[in-house]
Amino acid sequence: MCGRSSLNKTEKELEARFQVTFYSEDQERYHPLPNFNVAPTHMHPVITNADPEHLRYFQWGLIPYWAKDAKIGYKMINARIETALEKPAFKQAVAKRRCLVPFDGFYEWQKIPGGKQPYRITLKEEAIFSVAGLWEQWVAPDQETVFTFTLLTQPPNQLMEKIHNRMPAILLPEQEKLWLDIDIPPKDALQLIAPYPDDLLRAYKVDKRVGKVSENDAKLLEEWKDNNGGRQGTLF
Repeated sequence: MCGRSSLNKTEKELEARFQVTFYSEDQERYHPLPNFNVAPTHMHPVITNADPEHLRYFQWGLIPYWAKDAKIGYKMINARIETALEKPAFKQAVAKRRCLVPFDGFYEWQKIPGGKQPYRITLKEEAIFSVAGLWEQWVAPDQETVFTFTLLTQPPNQLMEKIHNRMPAILLPEQEKLWLDIDIPPKDALQLIAPYPDDLLRAYKVDKRVGKVSENDAKLLEEWKDNNGGRQGTLF
């Protein structure tokens, strides 16, 4: 499961990385960046196959087009690659509604004696990366159109398996356009994605404050220090 992430970048940096632009009205309305603790229900930038030249703000937590209640989105923050084509909530989206979801890190919790220790995982150079996602358009009872997304997850690579049994489906840059190409059949598109090379990632402990959605500041990105002021070090 991937339930927390970070995007400590500006709109300009995102535009440069993906060679796309934001809609000015979206920038004026949302202003969500930087976000040091991205959580489900947050508005977050995505690039969709339907509009690959722009970044748009969608809500994290997919609401299927056939849903009767928006609350289902709380249960749809992730979609497993292995079963996405079997699930009614995701099957059509894999075929017709794919997206890229940019981050510069994600958080995961490792079980330890007496509790859980959060880690932040980034590319070693702290660069922006994209996670393969699915998006939906849902019409609420008041006729408001709500755009939402979910993140694909997959089994862990060697680095992540020491922390958790799942990881987000991070795409290599050369895979991003292929993932958005809906002329590629769903099964083939999913097979493009393999666990991201662990030697390109870094994992390090962070403050347990990240577990609270209300906590959202740059210090969450810092490597956690013990009571003696010493850094705990990176996992790799």
